Amino acid sequence: MYLGKLYNEPEIMFSTLNQDQVREIHSKSIQILEEIGMVVHHKEALQLLKDAGAFVDGNKVFVPAFLVEKAIRSAPSRFTLYDRDGNAAMHVEHRNVYFGTGSDTLYRIDFEGERRQWTKKDVEDGITLCDYLENIDFVMSMGLISDVETKMNTREQYAVMIRKSKKPQVVVCDDVNDLKDVIAMAAAVRGSLEELQRKPLFAVYCEPSSPLVNTYTAIDKLLLCAELRIPVNYAGGGLAGGTTPVTAAGTILLNNAECLLGLVIHQLKNPGAPFLYGFGNGPLDMKTMQSIYASPTAIQIQGGMCELARYYQLPSWGEAGDGASKLCDEQSTMEAAHFILMAALQGCNITHDVGYLDCGLSISFEHLVICDEIISRTKATVKELKTDEEYLGYDAIARVGHGGNYICDKHTLDHMREEWKGDLSDYNSYETWHSKGKLSMRERAHQKVQHILSTYQPEALPAELDAEIEEILERARKALS
Repeated sequence: MYLGKLYNEPEIMFSTLNQDQVREIHSKSIQILEEIGMVVHHKEALQLLKDAGAFVDGNKVFVPAFLVEKAIRSAPSRFTLYDRDGNAAMHVEHRNVYFGTGSDTLYRIDFEGERRQWTKKDVEDGITLCDYLENIDFVMSMGLISDVETKMNTREQYAVMIRKSKKPQVVVCDDVNDLKDVIAMAAAVRGSLEELQRKPLFAVYCEPSSPLVNTYTAIDKLLLCAELRIPVNYAGGGLAGGTTPVTAAGTILLNNAECLLGLVIHQLKNPGAPFLYGFGNGPLDMKTMQSIYASPTAIQIQGGMCELARYYQLPSWGEAGDGASKLCDEQSTMEAAHFILMAALQGCNITHDVGYLDCGLSISFEHLVICDEIISRTKATVKELKTDEEYLGYDAIARVGHGGNYICDKHTLDHMREEWKGDLSDYNSYETWHSKGKLSMRERAHQKVQHILSTYQPEALPAELDAEIEEILERARKALS
């Protein structure tokens, strides 16, 4: 397992489904594709499917098993995302786990608990935090920018991301036109489109519309990514009991069929292009009609998805570090800690939404830095337990003998600094904690946020590249005005 920047030889893991269950879900998914079919609102995709042997009736398509099996065989089992400087940063394969933020929330929750719309400066601050935080492996936009032209939002978001962080990205685009501008900005930084294809800086997030509908916009972006060999997912985001069956197994089945259709279309367009398998789904609360993030059912659905990804030998996409709490508080910390640990044990390759509150409507910077510490703690929890001669400490046991202590023993002095300690966690006595201001973790997190934003400056792009990005933005502003 590779968890962020820490490699572990033994694979500490958790399985949601056994192999018989995985095979049954796969078989039923094929049955959906063959017998129930999918609606596809894209002429090129329909033609690709028809030419390959699928049965097309208007906008409805029925996909035979052989096309699914062919697509699974042709899709690569891994891909790598690189940082802004072209260094390999994320090997997306096996049970390697990477954590990052989410995109496009409506509100930022401030320290006082008030929520407000994101400004461009807020997004710049959020990406700056992510660039600093050691356990955030990739960035997403975090918020919808309220003080720019709406049609320019995703382009402006990406410009902030690539200017304020070296880390890899996952991008969400409204349509294929702003995706082309995002690709142009990344290609400018890489030096050429060919170099961007060789060393991808980002993956693209696309979604079908559960149940069983594939929109023109989603397929259009999927096809462009396939053509240019840009890593992309096709991740349904339904509501169990609303747009997918109420049971976890039924939701996994429906979302799996939708994802497999995206894979088939993607591989028909360009066999061997990198594809990221996965979906994100939680239950619809029948009392409130609210989507419930980070619930036990949502975590089970993700676990099943990760098992299917490994069955297909495809990289996986999921979430963690999010929840339903409206504030950075005890509930948000409980939800984040539970899901982050489970995502690590599930082996979810690209795990986004770290920092989300209010079921994806808001982000708190304090919650984000607490999640960074939870990820660090999770790494320490699942790391390899060494049992060689040195770590078993037999010689120390013999030296200390009966009734002694190990405080001043050489073995203790050699290894005592290996114990995990977080920046935010407090291990002082009550008296010491009280004398230092009796701060809660949320207050300590707020101090850390303030310290980072007042002292840390991400490495800027060279002036000529920054100007090239601004030129792309200005062309888009004029075209959309």
